[in-house]
Amino acid sequence: MGFTLYQMFLVGLMLITGSISTLFIKWADIQQAHFCNETGEMGFFEHPFFQAVTMFLGEILCLLAFKFVWYSTARYRIDQMTYKGDASSALVRLWPINIKKGIRLVQGEQVFNPLIFWVASVCDILSTCLSYFALNLITAGLYRMLRGSVMVFTAILSIGIVAGSLAVIGLLDLCFDKTPHNKLINGEKLLGIGLILLAMMFTSLQVVYEERYINKYNIPPLQAVGWEGIFGFFTLGFLLIPCYFIRMPGSFTGPDRRLEDVPSAFCQMWNNYIIIIATIGNGFLIAVFSFAGISITKELSSTTRMVFNNGRILIIWLASLILKWQKFYLLSIGGYVFLIIGELKLFIYNVEWKRSDRRFVSGESNDRNGLLPGYHGINAYTALPGSSSVPSGAVVYIALDKDTSNA
Repeated sequence: MGFTLYQMFLVGLMLITGSISTLFIKWADIQQAHFCNETGEMGFFEHPFFQAVTMFLGEILCLLAFKFVWYSTARYRIDQMTYKGDASSALVRLWPINIKKGIRLVQGEQVFNPLIFWVASVCDILSTCLSYFALNLITAGLYRMLRGSVMVFTAILSIGIVAGSLAVIGLLDLCFDKTPHNKLINGEKLLGIGLILLAMMFTSLQVVYEERYINKYNIPPLQAVGWEGIFGFFTLGFLLIPCYFIRMPGSFTGPDRRLEDVPSAFCQMWNNYIIIIATIGNGFLIAVFSFAGISITKELSSTTRMVFNNGRILIIWLASLILKWQKFYLLSIGGYVFLIIGELKLFIYNVEWKRSDRRFVSGESNDRNGLLPGYHGINAYTALPGSSSVPSGAVVYIALDKDTSNA
């Protein structure tokens, strides 16, 4: 299966922005800043729910970008008779920018209910919050590696190779990495691993759900990301209110040990500009990453998207080693090699499955011809002398007289 230049561009965009996004989140997590209390104690920036809200805020920018391109090309598409909207709208007539060119970003249908993206945003909320919370407990390299488990949930294939390599690298970090990371113990690392695996279950549900409805309604990816951002932002933003009043002894979001302490998050950002840079940068990167990911889902499939997405593993692992966020273990190379083999195996299977499926549907497959009766060359209105006009394999139903029926 060949890839177009546009599809290759999307894959590269997803890998680059996704890798930098993970590193930015980890960069923020390892920063220390003063809390705004009487003692002014220092603490790490551990605000997974707040970080998830900023991520959704970044995704909303995609909807703004879509609207900008939509109205900027409206008059051109009206002239080309391809505009799918209210051509007499005052906003269309008064929009100051007129791009005289068709742009791929707005191609698609507009007949759909935006509420279909609320389900995807809920899956994204659960996945993101669990992932960001786990990132406080494990290294960025192990975090990205364990996120590769989404392939196990998205396509249950090559599970022995993929799951085995995940276990190898996870155990290496758990047993041999003695570098203090927020003074974590092995039990906390194990909790982080479990949270990541749970988060990937929701991610797999999200990408499969997106594939179903984006292809069904032919929705532009930029618009889809924007609606997910809106529903995710308001849903999680509302949940931040009760989270503030829930106190947890093991929480480190602020001096009062709340489940999420948004005022403390802003206070720490004010006292450490690096957190501001990392948080804002992550919001923009996630917007581009999500757009590229959904575009790949629409152009190819959710499984192909996850296979390419796991290419970030090597990038983040190498970056974590260079930044000295984790130690190098020789056995880790073996785990990564086995994971890459498993990913390639999944990718090849996915390509071959789609190819054979197309052959089956088009009638080119010998398997299909052996299973279904052929009707090629048969005239429904005339029959050859001495032959039946009913094709071989067809079933003939003869109506019974009222006197002979069992009714």
